[in-house]
Amino acid sequence: MKTTFLLLLLCLLSSLCNASAADDAARLSLGEVTRAVLAQNPAIKASFGKWNAAKARVPQAAAWDDPRISAESRVQRFVDIAPNAFTDQMVSIEQMIPISGKNRARARIAVAEAVAAYEDVRRQELDSIAAARSAFFRLANAYAQLEVNRKNIESLKQIADISRTKYETGTESAADVLVAETEATSLVEAQRDLERQRSEQESRLNQLMNRDAFAPVGEPMVTSFESPEMSTVDLRRLMLAQRPEIKIAEAKVQAQQSKLQLAQRAWIPDPALGLKAQRYNEASQAVSELDLGVSFTVPWVNFRKYGAEAREAAEETGAARQGLEREQKEALRLLRDQLEKIETFHHHVELFRDKLVPQAQQAFEANRLSYESGKTSFLDWITAQRNFRDLEAKAREHFAEYQIALAELEAITGGEIYPSPAARHTHEGKSP
Repeated sequence: MKTTFLLLLLCLLSSLCNASAADDAARLSLGEVTRAVLAQNPAIKASFGKWNAAKARVPQAAAWDDPRISAESRVQRFVDIAPNAFTDQMVSIEQMIPISGKNRARARIAVAEAVAAYEDVRRQELDSIAAARSAFFRLANAYAQLEVNRKNIESLKQIADISRTKYETGTESAADVLVAETEATSLVEAQRDLERQRSEQESRLNQLMNRDAFAPVGEPMVTSFESPEMSTVDLRRLMLAQRPEIKIAEAKVQAQQSKLQLAQRAWIPDPALGLKAQRYNEASQAVSELDLGVSFTVPWVNFRKYGAEAREAAEETGAARQGLEREQKEALRLLRDQLEKIETFHHHVELFRDKLVPQAQQAFEANRLSYESGKTSFLDWITAQRNFRDLEAKAREHFAEYQIALAELEAITGGEIYPSPAARHTHEGKSP
């Protein structure tokens, strides 16, 4: 008998564990979403392709000009000449030597552009992760709001039942029953809107994870984000060092400085060395004559052209420096506004969690008991119930907005504040 009881108990525990594991597997975690976005998001893949293309331009810009090979051969001569008076065949090769360093300047420009392309990858990753986390928390909020709405519908049904009982005994009017039923019906209508919001966030998550919009999405497992253990000074330093827009502006300054250097070096001609082999018409040797020559352009006669090019590059460099300063000031503004936003929602979360919602719940319970004992009116009870319902829903919404604001902070600073479950830059290539 004992053995049978133990076996039944083990089977029950096993079924409960399996059911719990299946429930967890059906739910959606924030880490799973982040990994899927980093690995599958098309926008991130496209930005990686552009970065790889930009890196491929660096060796092209640094390369020397192609050597030039030419060959000539006599086809027909219509005059009589003395032996070995003219060449019948000629082969030459010419190579430009970049002594001015223009190719190295062009390579530095290409490197700066590749850095900017890399920062575009980081911006796309940060924005995609922030969008996915926001959709995740909004989806979790939709589920929470649906649960609050369901509990309120049940509560209103109980209120309607109590009011109907009192109406049947003649202590209350039929209007109270109708009011309670109307409130419950309005909540059923609100439930449809909440289901639409849930569907929108599921579609958004599927899009960010590069999945079919109609693919099923599990219920999010609520994840608590906490304020970063970093001071404002640390966040400023992190943002000025890591924010992609600032890094792109710095890369533009470097590129423009290299362009200015390239424009200044345009005054320096790069010589071309040539080697020419000739064979005379009656010569028995394979090569009758070997010549070495040098040629170069004369840029000094086009002083207006190259002077204007240098002035243009100088103006563009100054504009790039102003752009960098503008990006730094804009980043500081965004950081301050976001920290204030986080602090505001954090205050709302604590106020609703610790005071408003518990007080509204106590008022609702007190009015319920008073109404059942005939000490308060139905209007007071239904008003307390509506106030409790609204405050509880608002508390859930503030909590979601607080989590979204924290998720957006990483996208604003550009540095990793919250550990990512997946290594970034899993595609080909590393940071330049």
